[in-house]
Amino acid sequence: MSDSEDRGVPLIEPEFDATLPDKKRKRDDSPEQTAESKKASKKAKRKEKRKAKAKQINEDDLDQELGVNHAFERMDSQLVADYINSRTRHYGKDLSSVELDEKYIPSYSIKDTSSWSEPRTKENIAAFLKSQSKDLKATPDKPTGAPHTIVVTSSGIRAADMYRALNEGLPKQGVKKLNVAKLFAKHIKLSEQVELLKKKKVDFGVGTPERLSALLDKKALNTANLKRVVIDVSYIDQKKRGILDMKDLHEPLVKLLLRDEFKEESWGVKFLFF
Repeated sequence: MSDSEDRGVPLIEPEFDATLPDKKRKRDDSPEQTAESKKASKKAKRKEKRKAKAKQINEDDLDQELGVNHAFERMDSQLVADYINSRTRHYGKDLSSVELDEKYIPSYSIKDTSSWSEPRTKENIAAFLKSQSKDLKATPDKPTGAPHTIVVTSSGIRAADMYRALNEGLPKQGVKKLNVAKLFAKHIKLSEQVELLKKKKVDFGVGTPERLSALLDKKALNTANLKRVVIDVSYIDQKKRGILDMKDLHEPLVKLLLRDEFKEESWGVKFLFF
């Protein structure tokens, strides 16, 4: 009897040792299983790193003078998706994993705009669009109420500012003969916008999530020509909050982006986070 057995100490089977004969190796430590587990572990670590990086919005990123969160300037499609979805998890703590999965924005629906390094202020929205798109000009034969570009903002006041910025900036970028529609609630009734969209051809629409969803529900806003939805995500208010930083704005935005109209043709409509 060994000393260990004599003292009542259980014998511990040694870990996998490549120098031992095959019959003494642990059954669950085959090279194939080890490789698979390592691969899964690396994948999980990469995913956690992306999530951590997406959450890294520092105080220095919040430029109150310009009203801009500079963090989005360096985020690629995957990081933007990770950040949005992390906010969805934060606001949906009472939801099941299945319910949360249905609210996630896939990274392949997002256009990578990280190569555009200018500050994402309203004065630069026209230059941003021109740099990211080749087909911003008016199309004479399009149906009424069918813009090729929709800009989504956090409030009616911000939408009005972006509306003016587009009207002033696009001609300077060589984009002329365009029609920009006001699709937000500030001083404009829903019924008035419905009538406008049914009668008028528009190239750009600027609005807020809930009003845009209402116009889609009314079948007044037509997505037949829609190619891009631009989310004014970098803008922050005086409290340094953006459209993703408030539950009552984040949830209507995600609901809008996940509408069936935008999913047609395997997400043919691209989301650009400005």
